[in-house]
Amino acid sequence: MLSYQKASVFIVTLVLACITFWDGIARAYLRWGIEEEYSHGFLIPLVSLYILWEKKNLILSSVTRPMWSGYFLIILSLLVYILGELSALFILIQYSFVVTLVGLSMIFLGKASRYTLAPILLLLFAIPLPYVIEVVLTAKLQLVSSWLGVQVIRLFDIPVYLEGNIIDLGVYKLQVVEACSGLRYLFPLMSLGFIAAYFYRASFWKKAVIFLATIPITILMNSFRIGVIGVLVDNWGIAQAEGFLHDFEGWIIFMACAGLLALLIWLMEKLTTGNSFADVFGVEQYSNTKSILQDGSTSSSRNMVIFSLTVLTLVSSYGVTHYIDNRQEIIPEHNALVNFPMKLDEWTGYQMPLGSDVESKLAMTDYLLANYQNAQKQTVNFYVAYYETQRKGESPHSPRVCIPGGGWEIAAFDRIEANGHPANRVIIKKGTQEQLVYYWFQGHGRIVANEYINKWYLLQDSIIKNRTDGSLVRMVTMVADNETVAQAEQRLLSFMQVAEPKLKQYIAE
Repeated sequence: MLSYQKASVFIVTLVLACITFWDGIARAYLRWGIEEEYSHGFLIPLVSLYILWEKKNLILSSVTRPMWSGYFLIILSLLVYILGELSALFILIQYSFVVTLVGLSMIFLGKASRYTLAPILLLLFAIPLPYVIEVVLTAKLQLVSSWLGVQVIRLFDIPVYLEGNIIDLGVYKLQVVEACSGLRYLFPLMSLGFIAAYFYRASFWKKAVIFLATIPITILMNSFRIGVIGVLVDNWGIAQAEGFLHDFEGWIIFMACAGLLALLIWLMEKLTTGNSFADVFGVEQYSNTKSILQDGSTSSSRNMVIFSLTVLTLVSSYGVTHYIDNRQEIIPEHNALVNFPMKLDEWTGYQMPLGSDVESKLAMTDYLLANYQNAQKQTVNFYVAYYETQRKGESPHSPRVCIPGGGWEIAAFDRIEANGHPANRVIIKKGTQEQLVYYWFQGHGRIVANEYINKWYLLQDSIIKNRTDGSLVRMVTMVADNETVAQAEQRLLSFMQVAEPKLKQYIAE
């Protein structure tokens, strides 16, 4: 096969890969535009292309025969891709796309792939995290940043009290919301750290230090920002935590993070080699270029087999997933939850609407949110979120990752048997207040407590039953000052016994 034909096949194969993985690529692009945490994603592909262009002479001069291991890597990545399509986990689709690009490089460039690996792997930093992982990480960072921010405020002898992620300054209360968790700095700074480590001409341990240092730098600087905002608010009012000034402070902190990263490199070089920035950074030039288009040994006809197999494999994968996407999913008949009875034996309830922004973010098909009271005026909050399909990524948000925030903290978590089925039992606290939470996942005639096992059943049923509907069921009651957790638990169990038989009429089996 002629060299120009090889280049043509490479372009065709790359286009096929983009078409095959288009849903995952489009999903990432969408989240870059609507979530500031991932807005740096627009730049990552451009940086990757720049690095490849800067290394083009070295890459072209190092091309060897195709590596069959690249083809098997593509096979593995496409299996993960199909699994991602079936389970509606976009992160599997997006990661498998990056792995496929590595495989294509190994096939068409051979051992020269060692020079394309880093710029391809850089694309991983443009892939948004699944919402479940993002919520957990956000909640943890909120609590850590809040605590460290309060320590900064106390350095200025300002009396302050911390309750969860609520910073109480007396006159003012500041809530460290999701946007202030530090993720908006963490992902861009980790990308910057990876790029800096790539261009940093030093030993591996120094590169690793630079990349890993982005995590503590982000946490510390974000906490410092929160502390400074607290000091400003205490002295000049709540306006210091709002609007343009708040956003501008964010940009200053990010630039300071980048500056600390540069300072760390400078310190390491001063303490070890004494080199300057010019010595350890720079674009290397390569002049000994043997073009792939002129190298017949790397584009001979014997390589036609692996190129043809690669094209055929991508086309087949696209055909399989196209069939999956266009297969008419079975949507069972659904009794609207607005019709759920508000009178259950001694329990009388009233429904409450969710805010439009919350409803939009949760993206459920239907929901019930109601407070029920018994004869003793004791309350149980009852919430059901129903999804008629979870094929495109919308799924119930586990209370375990959504509870932290608003000052509430998880004090105890157990998986138990309640009313004859598994359930999650959570005790949450906020200061002296205490609540007991039960929740589980229900659908297709089964009740599951573990969210990961529930995902497995979702994958299994999407293949066998062609259904992905399901629900989250949650019940909450306050533990009063004059009662024990055991007494509150009896109240929840009493409500479950009368509510669950009715609920079966609203969740398809």
